[in-house]
Amino acid sequence: MLFNKRAIVTGGSRGIGRAIVKELAAKNCSGIMFSDIAFINDDSEACAAEIQQEINNSDTKIYAFKADASSLKEAENTVAAAVEKLGGVDILVNNAGITRDNLLLRMTEEDFDNVIKANLKSVFNYTKAVLRTMIKQKYGRIVNIASIVGLIGNAGQANYSASKAGVIGFTKSMARELASRNITVNAIAPGFIQTKMTNKLNDDQKEALLKTVPLSRMGTPEDVARVVTFLCSENADYITGQVIAVDGGMTM
Repeated sequence: MLFNKRAIVTGGSRGIGRAIVKELAAKNCSGIMFSDIAFINDDSEACAAEIQQEINNSDTKIYAFKADASSLKEAENTVAAAVEKLGGVDILVNNAGITRDNLLLRMTEEDFDNVIKANLKSVFNYTKAVLRTMIKQKYGRIVNIASIVGLIGNAGQANYSASKAGVIGFTKSMARELASRNITVNAIAPGFIQTKMTNKLNDDQKEALLKTVPLSRMGTPEDVARVVTFLCSENADYITGQVIAVDGGMTM
């Protein structure tokens, strides 16, 4: 359980991020701030209210914040808002990310740069922004959502693979840097997870993908979220600098 723990989740409005927010609430976090650049007008408040209803747990307060994770200033603003509303931050889940897939010959410089900023620089931004708070309280749990393509690569995803490999390297460096401060840093590398992105695949594409998965099924956002909450719990106090593949056995 995560009683009295306060969390920030980037990219928390949908997919894996939303599942993480709900799982943290199910484990009794006292407050969760999730950020997303996609919010328009009052969407953030509506989304927070919707998730608050879905979790059916009035003890966990849910707040949403519009922020571009690729901006250090906006990351700092998110952390400041979380400290103000939650009273501190114990858990950071760096989940925000995008894809801009293409073969390298056809990939634009803009598509490469945007994926690196959204997927890798965002992890730097939020980790840097939250460190003073975690160091001061001598406690922190940071979980970075990487990908199996950061471990094995994937044709047509040079930008995405590079960004996620960078997340893994960043995770290991921060784990060494912050261990003496009682701050653990770990990464999760999801495989094929059922999201809006994978729902766009046709049946033949899905069948081809599943042939590479020993468990013969796609994972769910909840499969990832449960590992996040484990890494944030006292059961994982002696785990840091690790990359856990949630991939149905693809990379074993």
